[in-house]
Amino acid sequence: MNKLILATLLISGTIFADCNYHANDAKVTWKAFKTFEKIGVGGVFDRSRLNAEGGSSADALLANSTLTIDTLSVNSGNAGRDATLVASFFKAQNVQAITAKVKSAKEGKALVDITMNGMTKTIPLSYTLNDMKIVGKGFIDLNDFGMLPSLVSINKACYELHAGKTWQDVEIGFEIPLQKNCQ
Repeated sequence: MNKLILATLLISGTIFADCNYHANDAKVTWKAFKTFEKIGVGGVFDRSRLNAEGGSSADALLANSTLTIDTLSVNSGNAGRDATLVASFFKAQNVQAITAKVKSAKEGKALVDITMNGMTKTIPLSYTLNDMKIVGKGFIDLNDFGMLPSLVSINKACYELHAGKTWQDVEIGFEIPLQKNCQ
């Protein structure tokens, strides 16, 4: 009988455990588009800083988190391309950082205040929780951030490679690995 009571207490303790989610890191991805066929070229930013307080759910953790991205750490897997992106896109308007502050996150939909080039725009993103990782994506329009001079600059620098067309919409994404602590 004592074993049955002990087993019941252990099971109920597991079921009703108070859990908290934590995250310390984030991977930030991007995909820009070139040519009239809209061919995607993507990469990551190697340096970003996530500020996320723990939460009782992945949604709670994501809500009110902030991410700061060092634009000079752009990494497309091609060093020459990266140097061109830094010189002809980000430095064209002296954009050294991008910040993203999650205003709300619920049921796979988030509203994120993205600040770039001194301008802030609320962007809707979708996200999922897979294998203890939050994975999200959305799109920005460079015009919303006053970045058309940078777009003209990168299009000029890459005119032949882009067949004269660089698109102003950019796919953005993130992956945030989670730790779950239950008591």
